[in-house]
Amino acid sequence: MKVLVFGKTGQVATELARIGGDEVICLDRTQANLTEPEACAAILRETNADAVINAAAYTAVDKAEEEEALATVINGDAPAAMARAAAGRRLPFVHISTDYVFDGSGTRPWRPDDGTGPLGAYGRSKLAGERGIAAAEGPHAILRTSWVFSAHGNNFVKTMLRLAGKTDHLRIVEDQIGGPTEAGDIARACLTVARGLLASPDRSGVYHFSGAPDASWADFAREIFSRAGLEVSVEGIPSSEYPTTATRPKNSRLDCTTLEERFGVARPDWRESLGRVLAELSA
Repeated sequence: MKVLVFGKTGQVATELARIGGDEVICLDRTQANLTEPEACAAILRETNADAVINAAAYTAVDKAEEEEALATVINGDAPAAMARAAAGRRLPFVHISTDYVFDGSGTRPWRPDDGTGPLGAYGRSKLAGERGIAAAEGPHAILRTSWVFSAHGNNFVKTMLRLAGKTDHLRIVEDQIGGPTEAGDIARACLTVARGLLASPDRSGVYHFSGAPDASWADFAREIFSRAGLEVSVEGIPSSEYPTTATRPKNSRLDCTTLEERFGVARPDWRESLGRVLAELSA
């Protein structure tokens, strides 16, 4: 299966290139700029790939509050245009979305068919992309995930390791709960889903994928320091003591049952994935 990937330097795109080898062609911003949706769509009308994965996005959650129009073009208009072009050729289109399409209320894990209600511009822009992809009515899978980390790019793990070099005590939010998810695990899930759609386009729809078990950011930090052998104490604090421009959802738990039932992709243990990432960083 030859796969065309929008994105090249992001966490998931980097892992897709490493895992897929020569069968995965990743496009950077000079080749496919998502601020030009129709240009991206034109690429799909000419590709000889068997499937498409969109791993590119506007991910600056706080900055999106000031740049919602730009975020919506990149996260909403571009994926919709790409999905329409893919649908015209019956190419499976796998798109990575986010838990931020929900309002973060309650404690029950969010199911794919639950009502959405983004709290901010980033979530609204991603939801616009989801709706545009579904409206294209081609073979597609929208894969919502959360709390992405890896050995490259900017992410919570690397931030914690950097801060550990400056202090032995950190105050970390404890009332936001979700599933940390390693980029390599997401990449493998995307490829599995793409193959599944190629064989059975009727499995199109919205799916959830995140690491298990669910944890708070404070729990995540403690596990990072424990596995890295760092003596850093973590004090759990409420979100109100760590204000951000954009409001974060408190409940980011995702029900991933349908992904496992339809594609055989189970939730990975993020603690094991964290061990691999830390080993790569130490090497």
